[in-house]
Amino acid sequence: MRALVTGGTGFTGSHLVRRLLERGAEVRVLDAAPGLFHEELARLGAAVSLGSVVDAALVDRLVAGTDLVFHLAAAFRQINLPKREYWTVNVQGTRHVAEACLRHGVRRLVYCSTQGVHGHIGEVPGHEGSPITPADYYQQTKYEGEQAVWEVARQGLPACVIRPMAIYGPGDPGRFLLLYRAVRRGRFLMFGDGETFYHPCYIANLVDAFELAAEAPKAVGETYLIGDARYVSLNELVRAVGESLGAPVRIVRLPFRPLWLAAVLCEAVCLPLGIEPPLFRRRVDWFRQTRAFTIDKARRELGFTARVGLAEGLRLTAAWYRANGYL
Repeated sequence: MRALVTGGTGFTGSHLVRRLLERGAEVRVLDAAPGLFHEELARLGAAVSLGSVVDAALVDRLVAGTDLVFHLAAAFRQINLPKREYWTVNVQGTRHVAEACLRHGVRRLVYCSTQGVHGHIGEVPGHEGSPITPADYYQQTKYEGEQAVWEVARQGLPACVIRPMAIYGPGDPGRFLLLYRAVRRGRFLMFGDGETFYHPCYIANLVDAFELAAEAPKAVGETYLIGDARYVSLNELVRAVGESLGAPVRIVRLPFRPLWLAAVLCEAVCLPLGIEPPLFRRRVDWFRQTRAFTIDKARRELGFTARVGLAEGLRLTAAWYRANGYL
């Protein structure tokens, strides 16, 4: 089997590439810049190309001769990144990938979107039919990328869409690392009551879903929310991280509104100067935006099971952080 993984040298993509290589696949990788795992994947046998999905000719060349394409590359959240760049990569780039897949008769395109296209979940649990209410331009363009895939699919491309929850696991140097470092101090500042729901997605569970979506006949033309078996409150999440570290944590509750106003002020001062704010609204929304979904559709149609539970996933993640000097 020959596969292409776009965005393959970063956290999520690298786990998928390793899995495919373990299965004996011939794997091509396209990424805009050398990610954290670029050299490792090349040593393991992946053919890594540096470039953007915006380059239609490059995409066409890499798609040619492949059986499966997993499109994970995206312009992700960066302060001061122009909206045009989000659209160019997440919408136009996705269209380039889908059109190349159609042109070369790829057996299946799996597009990685995000649960963020649903925004705040008012009716818990959310599902694939929940309202589309993206909270920022990144989420908006990821949904527009979905529409680009479906437009090409109507011409005969076998495709499906995966919307992961909050991805975490070994190899993630980003959002969850901040949480681990905060909990490790032994005192966690919780703005609000901490009962907001959060839905984690351990990386190995997500990779299982990618593999199933690439093969299941029912997946063609469908969209699936993928996450762990259950969602948790922020209070439960913080305590579980503490347990994974073997470090008791005391949750200190503070009102949310002052934090929100501070974020607004930071953005107002920093953004006009081209400076990344130390605090911004999207980050503080973590304390109040509900993320809670059912994964029943993936269970029924893909045979998906979230094999790794929260306690084990957090323990494995903590071990990786420690082994690599992050904690």
